Order: sequence, then C-alpha cells, then structure tokens
Amino acid sequence: MTSDLLAPLDLAFWNIETAEHPMHLGALGVFAARSPAAGAHAADLLAARAAGVPGLRMRIRDVWQPPLALRRPFAFGGAAREQAPDFDPLDHVRLHAPAGDFHTVAGRLMQRPLVRARPPWEAHVLPGEDGTSFAVLFKFHHALADGLRALGLAAAVLDPMDLPAPRPRPAPPRRGPLPDVRALPGRLRGALSDAGRALDIGASVALSTLDARSSDALTAASSGTRRTTGVSLDLDDVHRIRKAGGGTVNDVLIAVVAGALRRWLDERGDGTEGVAPRALIPVSQRRPRTAHPQGNRLSGYLTRLPVCDADPLSRLSTVRAAMDRNKDAGPARGAGAVALLADHVPALGHRLGGPLVGQAARLWFDILVTSVPLPSLGLRLGGHPLTEICPFAPLARGHALAVAVSTYRGRVHYGLVADAAAVPDLDRLAGAVTEEVTALLAACGA
Repeated sequence: MTSDLLAPLDLAFWNIETAEHPMHLGALGVFAARSPAAGAHAADLLAARAAGVPGLRMRIRDVWQPPLALRRPFAFGGAAREQAPDFDPLDHVRLHAPAGDFHTVAGRLMQRPLVRARPPWEAHVLPGEDGTSFAVLFKFHHALADGLRALGLAAAVLDPMDLPAPRPRPAPPRRGPLPDVRALPGRLRGALSDAGRALDIGASVALSTLDARSSDALTAASSGTRRTTGVSLDLDDVHRIRKAGGGTVNDVLIAVVAGALRRWLDERGDGTEGVAPRALIPVSQRRPRTAHPQGNRLSGYLTRLPVCDADPLSRLSTVRAAMDRNKDAGPARGAGAVALLADHVPALGHRLGGPLVGQAARLWFDILVTSVPLPSLGLRLGGHPLTEICPFAPLARGHALAVAVSTYRGRVHYGLVADAAAVPDLDRLAGAVTEEVTALLAACGA
C-alpha cells in the first residue's frame, strides 16, 4: 500500500480541527428534478461512481514510523494519505428524507465533523418536498483538498463533461532545502513583523489603523453549531458595477460583503463607526487546469473591509486600492501569506501546536472571504441540471461568520456559514447582500 505524505499546510488543517470547529469545505448544489425519485437515483449514481475515483478512496493516517522511502526528519509525527483497504462508498453517500428548506438541513450537516478514520468526505442527497428539485451537499476535509481539488473530486462523480484539452504543464520550480529548525524563531519574528506591517493593507486615509476595529458581531465562542444560507445575484449586474466603478469582478464581490456587513450591523444596532474588519482572502497557488497533486496550494491577502464608510462607491474604491496593493506585493508577502510558514515547521510541530494555531486565527483575521471557481459548462447529475451552487468555507475558532463565492452560468452565488448561536439572523445578512448590489447599481447609474 503506497502512502503520500501530507504537505505542511494540509497537516496544519488536519491538526487544528476540533469537534466544535471541523475543518471541512462544503458545497450545496441544487438540481432540477424530473421526478420525485430523482434524489434516490442520484444517491445511487454518486455511490457507484465514487467507487471508481481513486482520490475519494484516500484516508489519512498518522505517521510515526514511516516507510524507509519516506523517512525524513520533518515527516516524523506527521500524516499521510493512503488508499483505504475497506473503502465502502455507502459510508460516504447518504440519502436523507425530503426537505422543505435545504439550508436548514445543510447547516446541521456542516456542523458535524467528518469521520477521521476513513476517507474524509461525504455527499448528502436531500430530495425536495415538492419533487421538482433535489440538493447534494458535498463535504471535503481541507486536509484532503482545497477548493480546486474539491471541485475536481466532485466533478468526477457528476455526469461527464466535454472539456477542452488541458495545456501542457510547466516544469515545477525547484525547491531549496528545508530551513534549519534553529533558524525558525528568527523567521517567525520576521514573519510577525511583516504581518504587523501588512495589517494596514487596503486601509484608506480615512481608515487609519489607529481607529480601525472589528465588530463583536464577528466574534463567537465555540458553540459548535452551524447555520447556512445562500444568495444568488445576476453576474451582469456585477459587471455593470465593475465597468462603472472600476476594478475587477472580485473587487466588486468583496465590496458587496463590506456593504452588506455595514447594513447588517446597523440593523442589529451594533454601530459601524471605525469598523474595518480584517478579511482573509485566500489565493490559490495552483493552476485551474492542473488540480494535482493532491492537497492545498494556498496563500492569501489580508485586507481591511471599509464597513465604516457610508458611501457604496467609496467602499468599492477602497477595496479596489487594497487589492491592487496586495497584487503588487504578491501572495507571498504580508500577513495573508502566514500560511506559507507551514512549510517551515516540522510535522511534530504541527501536531503539538495545532490547537494553538487554531486559537490564533481570531488574532490573525476577523472574517474569511474566499472564492471557488466553477466551470462555465453546465453540470449535471443523472441528467438533472445543476441550477444553484452555494460554496461553504470552514469556520475558524473564535469567528462567527465565513463567506464563500462562486460564479456559475451567469449567476454569482454567495454561501454564508455562521455560528448559529452567534448569528441567528443570518438570513438578514443574506438580504443585505442583495440590497448592497442594488445600492451599488444606483450609485453607478447602471
């Protein structure tokens, strides 16, 4: 049986998980159904196809005495992927009773950690009560896959697509030797110094770091509960805002989050004066057409969201300037690139320090805003077309809310995950997303 050692960042995700803060990604896909039996048929298809996908048969096991070929100083105390000898897709694909509200069920399922003793993924099929639709909630542990890799695994159990031939892959860059462990304290001090300087990235003159703050509404104790919801927008509206206000589609989508948070906080009576929470915006380091090898290839940007600014166009301008500065510096610089430090920590350090790293997330950023790319071609399961897709991000310790965004066939889909105890009004925040797009369109005269 062959093994594949987890990369340092994968190992970090594996070790910071707790029962209250599971580290899995999710996506809730809604499919149009031709008959009430479509959900049951879809569950059978998923189980049959999963049996033939090698990536879905991979479990993660601890590595204390690795095979001779894998013996490296940094590997001791780590973990590895290997083919599960007793893999049964029926342990992972589950058909549920008909549901009237897919998100009510999805929230409960997202709060349950994956079983770590077997391949860490699940697919939950939720038939609709009216028989005209069904949903599938995919869950993949972040140690198994990042967003692009998860997309590839999910696509492997959906209906085949006619995709263009991939471009030739460039040769991977040569990696230097791993650093001496004795040099880590100095490297960490340097990284923390960079992080301190990078906290200002994206702040305008009006958002002086002396005044900028987060909001208590984005902080949560560990209740272990989850609530999810989704918002669907017209991508053409986003393009109209982009053309009038400048920047990229991603800039607009981030500015929408800032404006929605402002509306939501105002309605809660929390106040927005001086509020500029730090948003961690992951950046994939892998190419879309080359989702291999397995594991995460991530860095990130850290940007303050101008929630305190009352002008929608000014918020967009601030976000645009922030992201331009981030891109100029590159994903390997600044506080958002702290994930790259994982490469310089021995495996045993990840195991012993995992809980501390999880607790430190609250000190690093206030909210996660991530995007998950989807193919423009129509996705189907058993011939039933995918009509909606809501991506879900893991909710870090101490955080109340995480935001994920995908564009699919002319629509933008926001997936919101929240601590159910801390954010009982998540639907109101979802409504604020739609209202912010309307306000931006009006401000742009679009």
